[in-house]
Amino acid sequence: MQRRNFLVAFGITTLSVPLGAIAAEPINTDALKSSVLGASSNSLMGMLKSTLGVTQNQAEGGVGSMLKLAQEKLVKGDFDQVAALIPGAPKYLDKAKKLGAYAGQIGNLAGLNSSLGKLGISPTTSAKFVPAVTDFVSKAGGSDLGAKFAGALK
Repeated sequence: MQRRNFLVAFGITTLSVPLGAIAAEPINTDALKSSVLGASSNSLMGMLKSTLGVTQNQAEGGVGSMLKLAQEKLVKGDFDQVAALIPGAPKYLDKAKKLGAYAGQIGNLAGLNSSLGKLGISPTTSAKFVPAVTDFVSKAGGSDLGAKFAGALK
C-alpha cells in the first residue's frame, strides 16, 4: 500500500499515453549548452572576484590577456575550442586591450604577468589567477584541452 501511495504521490501511474508522445518536443541541446556555458562564464568571473579579490575589470581583462596569449600560441582549432568554453571570449580580448593590458603580442608567461600587472593584479595574485582559469578550462573542456591551454601560457 505504501508503494502505491508513493507512486501516486509522484504522479506515477499506469501510462495511458503512447511513449512517442512523451518525447514529441526534441531537446534543444544548443540552447541548453549555451545556457550552461553562459552560467559558467558568470561563475568564472564570480569565482575570480571572490577567491582572488580582483575587480570585474581585472577578472575580464585578465581572462582576455590569457586568451590573447593562447590565441598567439595555439593552433586555431584548439584556440577556438578554448574560446568556446568562455562565452564572451571576444569581449574579454577587447576589454583587456582597452584596459591597456596589451597593445601587441604578449609572447610568453613573462608577458602575461606584465599584462596582468598593467591591470593592477599583483604578482602574488597573478600566480593564483593563471591556475584558476586553467583549472576552469580543464573542467569545462577536458584535461587534454586544459593541458594545451596551460602549455600555451608558458
